Amino acid sequence: MTDHPQGPRTSLHEGEQAIVTGSTRGIGEAVVRQLAARGMSVVMVGRSGTALRHAADRIRAAVPGADLRLEVADLSLVRDVRALADRLVETTSPSVVISNAAVTADIGARTAEGNQLTLATNHLAPYVLMRTLAARVEAPARFVVVGADPTVLKRYPVDLDDLHAQNARALSRFPSMRRFAAYARTKNMNTMFVYGLARRLADSGVTVNGAHPGIIAGTGLSRDARGLEKALATMVQLNPARKTPDQGAETPEWAATDPSLDGVNGQFFVDREQVTTPDHTLALERCEALWERTAEMTGMAP
Repeated sequence: MTDHPQGPRTSLHEGEQAIVTGSTRGIGEAVVRQLAARGMSVVMVGRSGTALRHAADRIRAAVPGADLRLEVADLSLVRDVRALADRLVETTSPSVVISNAAVTADIGARTAEGNQLTLATNHLAPYVLMRTLAARVEAPARFVVVGADPTVLKRYPVDLDDLHAQNARALSRFPSMRRFAAYARTKNMNTMFVYGLARRLADSGVTVNGAHPGIIAGTGLSRDARGLEKALATMVQLNPARKTPDQGAETPEWAATDPSLDGVNGQFFVDREQVTTPDHTLALERCEALWERTAEMTGMAP
C-alpha cells in the first residue's frame, strides 16, 4: 500500500460532513487528513483542546483550506459522550462517522462514573455516540468502527458476566498481559456492536461496518506496557509488516467513502477485504446480551 497523496483532490464527497473520534494522533489524525483531502468538512473529537488544535494545525499544513471543527469530550465518561452526541445531532448532518478512539488501561482503573476505563472508552463511548447519531442522521450515511485483528481477537472472547474485567486470573495468568486482554475483549465488543447496530439499521440507508487498520507503529496504546505486554509491543514495532498511521488509515477511510461499498452493512474488513470474525462475535444471542447489558450501563433503552 502507498500513502494517500496530500492536498485537495476531486471527490464525490466534496462538501460532505464527517465525524472522527480519537483524531489527535496516529490513525485518527491520518483519517481526518485523508477525508479533508477529499473536500469533506470534518469534526475532530478529542479529550484535549490543545492536542486537537495541534493536530488541526498539522492537517491544515498538509491540506490547505481543510474545513475542520474541534469538539472536546472525555470519551471515558458516558455523560460527556451523551452531551457530545446531543451537540452533534443539533449541529451536524454527517455522511460519515468513524469511531477510532481507544485506550489500553490497567484493569483496576475506573472512571469517575465507576466504569472500567478501557471498557468505557473503547466500547461504551461508541455505543452511546453511534446509537444516538444513528437515530437522527439523514440517510445515506456510513458508520465505521475501527477494530483490531480478528485472528488475534479469537483468543479473547467477551465475558458477558465480567464486562468490567474484574476477574484478573481469567484475563491471563500473566499479570503483565491482563491490560492487553481487557483491551482485546473491548475490541471484540466493538465487532459485536457493529453487528448489533447493523441489524437495527437494515434497510435504513445508514450502514455500519468494522475495519482493522493493521499493525500500526506509534499509536501510543502500549506506552505504559510492562513485562510480556512490553515484549509483545516491541515485537510489533519490529514487525516488517507494520504500517504507518497513514497506511493504517486507508482501510477505515475506504470503508467510509468508497462507492463500491454503497449499501454494504454489517461487515468487517481487513486490508480492504471482507473477513469473517470469530464465532463468539457472531453468535446472535451473545451480541444481543451485550447490547442489552451495555444499554443498562449507559442508561439507554435496549
